[in-house]
Amino acid sequence: MARILLLTPQLPIPPQALTGTSQGTTIRNYHILAGLAQRHAVDLLSFCQPTADRRDSAQPPRGIGCTFTLPTGEIELLRPYCRQIVAEPMPVRTLARRMRDTLLSSLPDMALRLAAPVLHADLARLLNETRYDVVQVEGIEMAPYALDFRSLADSGTLPPPRLVFDDHNAEYILQQRAFLTDVRRPRRWPGALYSLIQWQKLAIYERRVSRAADAVVAVSEADRRALQRLAPGLAVTVVPNGVDLEFYRPGVVPPLVGLGPHALVFTGKMDYRPNVDAVLWFAETVLPLILAQVPDARFYVVGQQPHARLAALAGQPAVTVTGRVPDTRPYIAAAGVYVVPLRIGGGTRLKVLEAMAMGQALISTRLGCDGFPFTDGREVRFADAPAAFAEAVVALLADREQAGRLGRAGRAYVEAHFGWDAIVPRLEELY
Repeated sequence: MARILLLTPQLPIPPQALTGTSQGTTIRNYHILAGLAQRHAVDLLSFCQPTADRRDSAQPPRGIGCTFTLPTGEIELLRPYCRQIVAEPMPVRTLARRMRDTLLSSLPDMALRLAAPVLHADLARLLNETRYDVVQVEGIEMAPYALDFRSLADSGTLPPPRLVFDDHNAEYILQQRAFLTDVRRPRRWPGALYSLIQWQKLAIYERRVSRAADAVVAVSEADRRALQRLAPGLAVTVVPNGVDLEFYRPGVVPPLVGLGPHALVFTGKMDYRPNVDAVLWFAETVLPLILAQVPDARFYVVGQQPHARLAALAGQPAVTVTGRVPDTRPYIAAAGVYVVPLRIGGGTRLKVLEAMAMGQALISTRLGCDGFPFTDGREVRFADAPAAFAEAVVALLADREQAGRLGRAGRAYVEAHFGWDAIVPRLEELY
């Protein structure tokens, strides 16, 4: 049994306990925590959104390291998995501060997003109190603490646990793709400039963090190769994203009534830039081609915190932006076709695994399924150009037997390769 300190950017709450669409980071962190806790002693160091009365005089629950009022319901969900939990309020950075840092700091935005002196102090204290075997840092936003750990360990004042950096995306690639997409449209040039700057900064920073770690984890072979281009000779272990095969089993929840037989569904956190771009591109360039042949087709954008840019879709009768919903599964179950029209991004998308696990026919850009070894026409249909995407959607809406075969093949594939019970042991092998 190993003693593990897990650092996460937010409390890894079970997805079943959350309303709406959970972030992929939270889902991955939860299943890693739950899987490791079956065989190891795990401490958690994380950020959280404090409760409204965080400044009151109430003492924190025993065994919880904090100086403010924690969301106790979330903590109770995590107690079975953790020897101790240390959480701090999530830092807040103003837009003005972010703009200043973009211009003046050598560090990328993601390296500054969760920088908090109090968490650095927590890390030093925990390392002094416990002889950990592994310190695992989840994602680039927590990388400052990986570098902090490395400086402490190299000083010789601490016993050196093994430092594992789980890089959820090859982040510099995500910003590179965002730049190449936005630079083609003059009205998106401010966003393109931001991505160009972040791309260059992230390439330097991601290389530095990866070289500081004893072991680096990527979620796909594509990300592994991208990190090795940054740091030739870097050893990178692939530990893919997974899916809860029972929670997303076909038939567990009934389809949402009223969506109609030609519902096209996309799910995701809707203030996330790649998701916003995907929805706008699909609604503006692909959906009109579908409606010309299937007039009653409807596009449902399901996910919390819709970005202001999506307000442009409000006047389109064939588009519904739901905002937060209690559960995305009834929408997925009701889909005639699940669509993944992503043009920006990195890593692997849990939305793909969730839709496939529910046995739904899926059409995606190749980038939308980047990192997954799917075969076009067997588990998924691929289409990148608007006309090809629309043609594939119309074909599956018309041929329900073909859609069913695609959905069954997708479910069988994720059952064989992407259940969390098979994925977490890959981390243990790395340890």
